[in-house]
Amino acid sequence: MLSEGKKRSFLGKLSRKIGDALMGRAAVDEDFLEELEEILITSDIGMETTMKIVDILRDEIRSNKLSDPEDIKQSLSQIITRLIDKDADHTLCKDIPLVILMIGINGGGKTTSIGKIAYKLKNEGKTVMLAAADTFRAAAAEQLCIWGDRVGINVVKHGEGSDPSAVIYDAIQSAKAKNIDVLICDTAGRLQNKKNLMDELNKMNKVIGREFPEAARENLLVLDATTGKNAVSQVKEFGDVTDITGIILTKLDGTAKGGIVITIADEFDMPVKFIGVGEGLEDLKEFDPAEFAEGITYE
Repeated sequence: MLSEGKKRSFLGKLSRKIGDALMGRAAVDEDFLEELEEILITSDIGMETTMKIVDILRDEIRSNKLSDPEDIKQSLSQIITRLIDKDADHTLCKDIPLVILMIGINGGGKTTSIGKIAYKLKNEGKTVMLAAADTFRAAAAEQLCIWGDRVGINVVKHGEGSDPSAVIYDAIQSAKAKNIDVLICDTAGRLQNKKNLMDELNKMNKVIGREFPEAARENLLVLDATTGKNAVSQVKEFGDVTDITGIILTKLDGTAKGGIVITIADEFDMPVKFIGVGEGLEDLKEFDPAEFAEGITYE
């Protein structure tokens, strides 16, 4: 669950704008709906999703004869919940052994998210190992090792420029030998060369399928929420390259407007599994659709 402070930090502005739009109105009319449309779009909610929300709300206002601002806020919260709630898919796979491929561009918070997930899983009593399969970016393995030391888990790495799939292979052999519950694999985020990235990820997936067929799988895409609509294009780009089982949205404590969560969940029918709300080890939170939607409409 998010603390009230964390919730206000990335949803408070949107909540206040909706409250201000409702304040002092004698009637909830098309002028309000137009203002709401503008508020949602400027909060990083895509046009298609915004129109869907406004159209459903318009129908509910008419059919239920809503006029009280609190009733309208509640209706809006319920509409958003229905759009973003993907049921059990929001939860990280509980099966073990589990292999998690972490994908996403550099600078999006991928390495930090790996460390925080590892910390969370270790605290749940699971054994965890990391694989430094981003052999393209300078110092990527070293950064992952820092997180490994911080959390107290082993990291399998090779030299810079080596074959990422060879790192995955060695990590799998080590994980199996040590009876590790969860293997988390860092990967390179080179979207500028999509074919190379696709080939690289396909090769990794083949190695995992061949060497660790009994393992459950998660492919998690890490996105920086402060990049707004650029994050949407990254979902499209990475979705063309590999199957994505869930999203991690980082930096929702900063300048992010929060609406990107709704756009991604709705337009791509893709579950958000974690949101990053701070720098601390415990600031990667499991995503709760109802709580998130309520935070948008209630401060």
